[in-house]
Amino acid sequence: MSTFNYNHLRYFWAVAHDGNLTRTAERLNLTQSALSVQIRKLEARFGHALFERRGRQLHLTEAGRIALDHADAIFAAGEELIGTLRNTGEVRRVLRVGALATLSRNFQMAFLKPLIGRDDIEFVLRSGSSSELLQSLEALSLDVVLVNQAPARDELTRFVAHRLTEQPVSLIGTRARLGKIRKDDLAERLNSHPIILPTMDSSVKIGFDALVTRLGIRPQIVAEVEDMAMMRLLAREDIGLAVLPPIVVKDELESGVLVEADRLPGIAETFYAVTIARKFPNPVLGLLLEGNLLTR
Repeated sequence: MSTFNYNHLRYFWAVAHDGNLTRTAERLNLTQSALSVQIRKLEARFGHALFERRGRQLHLTEAGRIALDHADAIFAAGEELIGTLRNTGEVRRVLRVGALATLSRNFQMAFLKPLIGRDDIEFVLRSGSSSELLQSLEALSLDVVLVNQAPARDELTRFVAHRLTEQPVSLIGTRARLGKIRKDDLAERLNSHPIILPTMDSSVKIGFDALVTRLGIRPQIVAEVEDMAMMRLLAREDIGLAVLPPIVVKDELESGVLVEADRLPGIAETFYAVTIARKFPNPVLGLLLEGNLLTR
């Protein structure tokens, strides 16, 4: 790009971070019209609009989000050059990942593992509710959202749910509670111990309710917990048997702190990576999704 004007890029970068053309113009001691001209020249050079106006607010378009990612890297590299003269040849790519706050941390690590340790990639990790994360995905501030239930899709949404893996669900407890594992009658085991369950909106809870109905039993539910990490802690404290995918307690199973009893028939937890249809998809994300890396 021999004719690329980095001054135009810096003006865009400043407005994108301020979110307000007037405020940026005042800070840079420019007129608002002069600043607008610089940004329009950059848009003409790219061939894409970088902002869209909603009322009095400026919002980045998809092309604007891509441009901001690169501008952040360019100007950060310039600061490093001035300050330390190190790593100036590296361009770090950013992957913004959102994960349901209650999602298994072990699953999240398994998803990111293919890229962990790479010097050219930076992760931005956010957690929250499904609705919050999907809104951020639509606003292009996240590249992918990790959930355990695929979002509803209709003509008004552009969500794409990539089915990554399906984990079996088991009864998990301490060795003291379960003793030597043997093939006991499942109904008897469920009736003999307090049970720790996910909350009502979980697909695991729905499957468990169906299972006990088929078995004709009414087990004692000692806790219904939203957070997988809390379920793991309750199982370790031996207040009952937890209904969990083994991946959630992978470390405890390997160390012997917890043991796996029965696999629960017909119950599984499915994990999804949700993206949105984009003209400029993040190439880093493609490295994770290519080949369905988490399929076992």
